[in-house]
Amino acid sequence: MSPPSTLNQTENASLATREDIRNVVIIAHVDHGKTTLVDCLLRQSGQYRDTELQGERILDSNDLERERGITILSKNIAIPYRGVKINLIDTPGHADFGGEVERVVKMADGCLVLVDAAEGPMPQTRFVLEKALQAGVKPIVVVNKVDRPDGRPHEALDEALELLADLGGEEQLDDVSFVYTSAKEGFATTDPEQRTENMLPLLDLLVDSLPGPTIKSDSPFQMLVTTLDWSEYVGRIAVGRINAGTINVGDTLDLHGVNAAGEPVVRKVKPSGLYLFDNLGRVAAETAHAGDIVALEGLVDVEIGDTLCAVGTDDVMPRLRVDEPTLEMIFSVNSSPMAGREGKYVTTRQIKGRLEKELERNVALRVRMIEGTEAYGVAGRGVLHLAILIETMRREGYELSVGKPQVVYKTIDGKKHEPFETLRVEVPTEVMGPVMELVGLRRGQLEEMKQRGEYSLLRFVIPSRGLIGLRTRLLNATRGTAIIHHRFESYRVVEGEVPRRANGVLISMTGGKTMPFALFALQDRSELFVPPGVEVYEGMIVGENARDNDMPVNPSREKKLTNMRASGSDENVILKPPRDMSLESALEYIEDDELVEITPESIRLRKIRLKESDRRRHGRNA
Repeated sequence: MSPPSTLNQTENASLATREDIRNVVIIAHVDHGKTTLVDCLLRQSGQYRDTELQGERILDSNDLERERGITILSKNIAIPYRGVKINLIDTPGHADFGGEVERVVKMADGCLVLVDAAEGPMPQTRFVLEKALQAGVKPIVVVNKVDRPDGRPHEALDEALELLADLGGEEQLDDVSFVYTSAKEGFATTDPEQRTENMLPLLDLLVDSLPGPTIKSDSPFQMLVTTLDWSEYVGRIAVGRINAGTINVGDTLDLHGVNAAGEPVVRKVKPSGLYLFDNLGRVAAETAHAGDIVALEGLVDVEIGDTLCAVGTDDVMPRLRVDEPTLEMIFSVNSSPMAGREGKYVTTRQIKGRLEKELERNVALRVRMIEGTEAYGVAGRGVLHLAILIETMRREGYELSVGKPQVVYKTIDGKKHEPFETLRVEVPTEVMGPVMELVGLRRGQLEEMKQRGEYSLLRFVIPSRGLIGLRTRLLNATRGTAIIHHRFESYRVVEGEVPRRANGVLISMTGGKTMPFALFALQDRSELFVPPGVEVYEGMIVGENARDNDMPVNPSREKKLTNMRASGSDENVILKPPRDMSLESALEYIEDDELVEITPESIRLRKIRLKESDRRRHGRNA
């Protein structure tokens, strides 16, 4: 049973403010310590046993999140403090997952803007703060990592306040609250020179400076569905914040949604379960009030953006709108000679069903059928956004082929436009030259250059086309020292051509297992992608040519044995390690006539046309 809400009546009799609850969304750039900060708050809240909080990055429960060290999915937890329930909503810090931020910010009344004491506000900080201010939430600034030797907490705070003013939050600058923290060391303070013993100053700030939810206390029930969860037992679970009224277990509601044609439809629904967020999980409740974040079980065909309200009331909330995708890839069935050997789900129907299921909760994704084929165009915010979907599918047992990422063009005022992005590179000054050259070749324009110690901070505007494959080249050119971030900026008139891959590839002309003898002969004029002893097929890409043309090779050729051998005539075969291609690097590497073959166990590169005669014929016709 939920506790009775504490209401503060405002001038308008129909509006009230709940003082016993705070709905706070945490927004930050990737790797600024957001998840570590939440871990620290959980440990110091006094609500958990040590056995409940094992390890680091407690909220990053997804395997992919733990492996990559980033937050991908938004999550809700609740921390009781001073008689107030603080609902914390953790959000991703990477620009490709901005759709997660745009939906959950609707549930919050305040936001905790986290910035690194050394780096200050970064591109994603600007993006998510802009979305939060548009939703009307009140910000507080938290400068984290004040224990860094290169930290500059006062300058970082000034930059965060300047960013707030740039985004239209000038009216909030007079009373904006701030605090300095070190999530790693576990303390918060109002003076970075004075270390405290715990995080209580931050918790006090959340309670004292951020408002409780403003609600319609005497209105019928109303809630916007902002998140969908799934259970094998009860199906879809709708999550959102109650905007008005009260809901009891067993109430019948009107579900206002849209059909396939985008037309509004209304259906009667009856949730089978009502849950409130409590600590790290959810607890069953009999009643929930306006301002509470709740989960409703047993709703069939509910979608993100639907409105749930009392029967007979036609008070529909505006549907969620998120920024349009900027990048598209073609998903199709795996048609290689090795198709079906490693995967469990290999048909077009199964891939279609999985993509439709993903659309239910991934609001930033778009899927369209490619006319005349059995392939699907899947559009998202960036290569990482789509790569996470592909990686999730392959771990579930799916096999598929994916084409080269292509940007999504728009026609505006009769002219063709393409997406441009803000690219920020932090690099040691001594290797700044290759960065300027590589970005310039891809039509990037330098907008700002600053020095910070031995590092240079470069900010460019670059077409999204130019970013595909650029990260790997920048890291190679700077010996892995460059720190690279980018975010969508705007659509602009299409620029000229962007240079393609400079090198051709080695294409297997036969099937079989790769032999050390054959690979040894190839490695002097190429870089190999495959080790000895793996199976290949005709048309599979096995390496990168040192020249700009594609070259058919036979990686399965064995050394012929003779009856007579001179002593010491055999060469000692020493092979260089092959290039390890991750999923993202493979997607960025391929060209228009190539595919990435993805199975639960392997990632292979191949030509669309496997036979050399077919490729030659197509080249002549083109």
